[in-house]
Formats: sequence, structure tokens, C-alpha cells
Amino acid sequence: MGVHHISWYSAASGLEDEVLIANALSWLVGDSEAVSIEETTSFHGSAVHLVTAVLEQKGPATRSLSRLGSEVLSQIEKELDSRMDEDNVIHIRLDLLDLLAGKISLTIPGERPTIKGRTKLQVYPGDNAHDIAIETLAKARDDSARLDLPEPAISE
Repeated sequence: MGVHHISWYSAASGLEDEVLIANALSWLVGDSEAVSIEETTSFHGSAVHLVTAVLEQKGPATRSLSRLGSEVLSQIEKELDSRMDEDNVIHIRLDLLDLLAGKISLTIPGERPTIKGRTKLQVYPGDNAHDIAIETLAKARDDSARLDLPEPAISE
């Protein structure tokens, strides 16, 4: 069981440095190859960059969940009922400004800029999705503590 895939998403206006956000996402997932930047335009024509990180293989996706750290994973577990939807996806919002500073913290929409995360759980018919989520988060929390994650951000 565990994580089927995980994805992270943020938008950067033409005034923001999309490369900084991409570097932060790379640090978050532990894989720079998983990060992409797409340039597009807003409704009014100004430049917008969509920065995404997607890990579709079970192993890397599961390891990346551990990178959130024990404290954040515990908070997600406490808030699981409001974070998991009927499609067995756990929704996570991280504070973008904290992430850029090398700190991982949860936030709610509208307060500060965010990184939106979606963790799809691997749940089979007959399985209890809530139990799978608790088990997955507990394993990620244990791995996080064992590996001393999140690792320090690389300062440039």
C-alpha cells in the first residue's frame, strides 16, 4: 500500500522568480528532474509560470512524503478527515514563503502564498482508505525521524 503518486504545484507571476520556487520544490521532493516550469499568460495577458513537481512512481513518491518531516506529517494525520477526499487524495498546502526559506510548514488558502500538494493513496476495493492513510502517514513519519528529514536546505 502507500502512496500511488504525489504532485506539488505553484504559480509565479511575472514579478516572481520561478527558478527560486522550482529550486524549493526540488529540495522538497528530493529530485530536480521531477520539477518543471511552464510559461503561460494570465487572462489579462501578463506572464505566469506554473511550477510543478510530480513523482509518479510509488517508491520516490512515498519517500518524498517523508521529506515533509515528522511534525508536519503528525499535523496532517490529525487533520486527515478534512484533508482527504473521496478519491483517496490527501490535500496539503505548504507555506511558499517558509519553503523558500528552507522550512516546511502547513498553511490554509488565502493567508499567504502556497504550494499545493496532492498525495494519491493506493487503496484497493475492500480496504479502508482512512486506515491506509493513517498507516502511510505513520510509516512516512517513522522514516522521516529515522532519516532526520527534512534535510537542511542548501543555502546559495
